Amino acid sequence: MSLVAAPEAADLCARVWAVLESIPDPEIPVVSIRELGILREVNARPDGLEIVITPTYSGCPAMGQIEDDIVGALAAAGLTGKVVTQLAPGWTTDWITPDAKERLRAYGIAPPHTSTPDAPQVVNFAVRPLARAPVACPRCGSLDTTETSHFSSTACKALYRCLACREPFDYFKPY
Repeated sequence: MSLVAAPEAADLCARVWAVLESIPDPEIPVVSIRELGILREVNARPDGLEIVITPTYSGCPAMGQIEDDIVGALAAAGLTGKVVTQLAPGWTTDWITPDAKERLRAYGIAPPHTSTPDAPQVVNFAVRPLARAPVACPRCGSLDTTETSHFSSTACKALYRCLACREPFDYFKPY
């Protein structure tokens, strides 16, 4: 399938990116789906717009809502298009923008540690991995924290507690 003529396609895609920029993540409304790296591509094709999204993990329950939000935002802008979910390459927390990581911290969620770009992506299914980088409390900054549950409100977060300020918080697990 070929793309629409370059100048028209570029203008249309820029307009669509601007429309979709403001769609918040349904589970973490202080960051947008674009800032989280869920919104991957906007393509102008002869048969219409194609919006490509990648879930934070394959069972993410928010994907239906995200698709509905995209379709609604396009409709409000007088546009139509289809949403395509792409599973490969798999989403990584390295796709979260630095600004979004700071907003996560301000919201009370410890942002994920950044992976080394060339490091292999390994999924650790152990409940308590043997070695782990310390997680700073998003409220007081203390590294004196402990994981209380490997799964929090969503599978992509773990529940921690700060031993300094005694506050619980979510940690966005790195993938």
